[in-house]
Amino acid sequence: MAMRTTMTTLNTTSHADNSTFHKEQPFVLFDEEAHLMTQLCERLCSETLAHMVFLIDKNGQLLASSGHIGTLDTTSLSSLCAGHTAASLGLAKLIGESSFVSQFNEGTRMHYYSSVILERAILVLVFGSHSTLGLVRLRVKKIIPDFVEVVKTMIEKSKTHRFEIEAIEEITEEDIDNLFKM
Repeated sequence: MAMRTTMTTLNTTSHADNSTFHKEQPFVLFDEEAHLMTQLCERLCSETLAHMVFLIDKNGQLLASSGHIGTLDTTSLSSLCAGHTAASLGLAKLIGESSFVSQFNEGTRMHYYSSVILERAILVLVFGSHSTLGLVRLRVKKIIPDFVEVVKTMIEKSKTHRFEIEAIEEITEEDIDNLFKM
C-alpha cells in the first residue's frame, strides 16, 4: 500500500461543518485517495468549464489537479494559494469572523475561487470567461461532500497507519546524508 505523507494543521472552518479534525494528526495520502481526488478534480473541471482545478493541503502541497496546467509552476501556485487562505483567515479574525468558507478573486481574464475542506485541504479553481461564478459555486457546493468523504477516509487511515508515519518522522537529514556517503 503506497502512501505519501504531508503534515497539516489548518485552522479554519470547513464547508461541511465547524468541527475540529485532529489538527496535529499527520495527513497520509494513499494512492486510492489520490486517485479519487484526481477524479473529483477532473469532474469539477469539466462541469465548471474551469481552466484548472487543484486540491492542496493547507501547507501548500499539491494533492490532486486537473485541467490545462502546461508549464505552470504548480509548486509555487499551491504554496501561494495556501498563503492566500492563511492570510484571509487572519483578515477574517480581524473583522470578527472565525473564517471565510470560500474566496473569490476576479481578474480581467482569469478568476480564482477557493474553498476549505475539513480544515485540511483547499479546493482551488481557476476559470475564465467560459464559466461563471454562479456555476462554479453551484458545482463546488454539490461536489464538496465527495471531497469531504475522501479527506475523512484519509484522516481515518492516518490514524491506523500511525506507526508508519512515526518511522518516517524519525528520519533526519543526517540519516539521509549518510545513505549517500561512501
